[in-house]
Amino acid sequence: MKPNVLDSSAWLECLDDGPNTEHFSPILSKLPELIVPSIVITEVRKVILAQRSTDAADTVTDTMLSTVVIEIDSTIATHAADLFMKYKLPLADSIIYAVTLAQRATLWTQDSHFNGLPHVKYFPKVKRT
Repeated sequence: MKPNVLDSSAWLECLDDGPNTEHFSPILSKLPELIVPSIVITEVRKVILAQRSTDAADTVTDTMLSTVVIEIDSTIATHAADLFMKYKLPLADSIIYAVTLAQRATLWTQDSHFNGLPHVKYFPKVKRT
């Protein structure tokens, strides 16, 4: 089975039980095998701290740490810079994508920066009504 990465937008969508949760929750349910770029922990924790509480952020962080966390090493950093230039991705997204490609994984996202890229399952963000 091919490994999977949820980007920050997918994690946050599931935490908020948003409309695209149906696409991401089956991937999230496979926590021990899920790959998490360390930058995703930073991005998700930052949002939770701003919107909720330290306890909520700690709970989600602990959940994320129960996955396969991939640190940013020199290989990932170098590849991320190349992807930044090639696809004009924001820096954090280029790191997430570099991890995805290095792990031969599929990236699940609702971030439009990734739309159309190889090894990406993109679902447009749906606004709540």
